[in-house]
Amino acid sequence: MVGLSLENITHAFDGNVVVDNVSLRVDPGEVICLVGPSGCGKSTTLRIAAGLEEVQQGQVIVNDKLVGGGGRHVPPELRGVGLVFQDYALFPHLKVLENVAFGITDGRSSDTRKQAARAMLEKVGLSHLENAFPHTLSGGEQQRVALARALAPRPGLMLMDEPFSGLDIGLRDKIRDDTLALLKELGAATLLVTHDPEEAMRMADRVALMREGRLVQEGPPNRVYSNPDSPFCCTFFSNVNRLESIVDNGLARTPLGIVEANEIGNGVPVDVLVRPEAIKIHEPADGAVSAVDVTVVSSRVLGPYSLVYLQAASDGRVFEARLAGIHAPDDGTRCTVTLDPSQVFVFPASSN
Repeated sequence: MVGLSLENITHAFDGNVVVDNVSLRVDPGEVICLVGPSGCGKSTTLRIAAGLEEVQQGQVIVNDKLVGGGGRHVPPELRGVGLVFQDYALFPHLKVLENVAFGITDGRSSDTRKQAARAMLEKVGLSHLENAFPHTLSGGEQQRVALARALAPRPGLMLMDEPFSGLDIGLRDKIRDDTLALLKELGAATLLVTHDPEEAMRMADRVALMREGRLVQEGPPNRVYSNPDSPFCCTFFSNVNRLESIVDNGLARTPLGIVEANEIGNGVPVDVLVRPEAIKIHEPADGAVSAVDVTVVSSRVLGPYSLVYLQAASDGRVFEARLAGIHAPDDGTRCTVTLDPSQVFVFPASSN
């Protein structure tokens, strides 16, 4: 069974293509995060899947049924999907229980619908608030009510557009984790749209990265992060130090050391992207192989990690290093650095 299949979807507004030949599949029990910068087409893609936008080109299959494309358009309320948006869209005049029960439209009696709504409120930990009105709830509570309403009919497909962006940072991680656990428990196929790379890495079984309407990379979070297909994919998920070099006998020489570039031809200009966590700091006397000399410009402890800015002795450029834990060497400290090759990426300078 297929929870969602988007096949060769192309969509334009006023002649401007915003979704360009996108194909994506979400299986039951799977969470796919559609991620990318603002304006890349990810929310439009979700709206097409939901039926809020009619298919212009391609087709949409939900729960093994063609619901869009080929002259067919099944409206959102008949697609068997649950929808959760950033603004929660709760009915202000209905109590929490009534909001959740409203989503159950399969002909059950009022008492049966309320029983199912209470069961879902219990799953999201809000049974004690069933008689409250939405305006009396916190943002986190409203988000959980919206989730309960979307899940109460037991949809085969969940579509979520930036559902956590309005939450306070301190609450966001817990709500994300609780939501993911519930989605996995109920086994719905889930497409979640976010602009937040960390959220995508935290929530997804697979990440699908969009740029200018196109899918540019897709795969498990660790694969997408560790093996980016382009400089864009690399820089979307983390900061980088960008260095220029020219390949010489399979090597690229940079102010932070020599890196391998075996798959790129001799004499080709390259961009060497060094993630801040790739930079390892050593005492000058450590004698680390391939170490290069640097001087600490400044450092900041940011809780679980520290940012250290280093000036290369060879050309005076300043680079950012990110170190686990509390590591704040004094300004002016001289040290050496080496690079973790798993966090260094080399691309031809013409690629983007």
